[in-house]
Amino acid sequence: MNALLEKIGIELPIVQAPMAGVSTPALAAAVSNEGGLGSIGVGAATAETAREMIREVRSATGRPFNVNVFCHRPAVPNGDREAGWLDRLAPVFARYGAEPPRRLREIYRSFVEDDAMLAVLVDERPKVVSFHFGLPSQARIDALHAAGIVLLATATNLEEGRAVAAAGVDAVVAQGYEAGGHRGVFDPDLPDDRMGALALTRLLVTSLDLPVIAAGGIMDGAGIAACLTLGASAAQLGTAFIACPESSADAGFRAALLGAGARHTVMTSAISGRPARCLANRFTALGDTVEIGMIPDYPIAYDAGKALHAAARAAGEFGYGAQWAGQGAPLTRSVSAATLVAELRFEMDQALRRRVEKVP
Repeated sequence: MNALLEKIGIELPIVQAPMAGVSTPALAAAVSNEGGLGSIGVGAATAETAREMIREVRSATGRPFNVNVFCHRPAVPNGDREAGWLDRLAPVFARYGAEPPRRLREIYRSFVEDDAMLAVLVDERPKVVSFHFGLPSQARIDALHAAGIVLLATATNLEEGRAVAAAGVDAVVAQGYEAGGHRGVFDPDLPDDRMGALALTRLLVTSLDLPVIAAGGIMDGAGIAACLTLGASAAQLGTAFIACPESSADAGFRAALLGAGARHTVMTSAISGRPARCLANRFTALGDTVEIGMIPDYPIAYDAGKALHAAARAAGEFGYGAQWAGQGAPLTRSVSAATLVAELRFEMDQALRRRVEKVP
């Protein structure tokens, strides 16, 4: 068993990505029960909701699981920009017989300033906590470590990976540009190197004295095996689990993911205010028509995005949803989480066995 799996206490090098809004306690528990690392995303939850979610996972599994928090810089309100964005969206709301919100708000807090969330995590002590969008203060990292929690953090380039290592985090998640959902870039205002998962994984493996978890476009056991061959300790899969019945993806998202639309994903900031990979839909098309400077800060923009999706969905249109998905989406299969993990394990073992057999 590799050192990271032993430290966490899991059997398989399979991490289910903590997809906030899609991952559920049932999904996380199912993955963990099969020997992988299940995950829940609480970045959009209050501290007490996070506590309830953690306890719900615990009620369904006695095995380790991961709790993910967002470490984005707190939003800076800009009344003029937010009003302008609502004006831009007003005709779309009207198309579905609705009006946009009167004002936008920061719909959830960053972990970097959420003392209540820190207190819940220290109190509940999940085996693993992961950071996305950056790192919290060293004091928060130390507090979580003191509680016996294993820490992971996303990096999208070598500089971010080095920052993760310097902070004493236990492992780095190498998020490739092909990954679904929000880019984990520390500073969205800086140029994005847009590194693919394989190149980034190998770069971090050879540059850092830290376990690396590969992420981005990985949908089957052959992909996991490829990442392990590059030196990764594990692979993180998100899109692969969205069609599982345990996820909370709505019917429109599932239909798009299992249809021809899965072949087309784009990076957009229009939905939430930060770059995220999504199935091409009506919202991403709208995003192509606006300048980035028009869009309010994350997650203030997400307040409008969620309201527009709700209005359109009420009229039977699912094309304004945050249908986060990676470039491997066409490989999605609609099976239970337990079945998927078993299939991933079989495929991974087969791929690794073929590789060994070919070695002279």
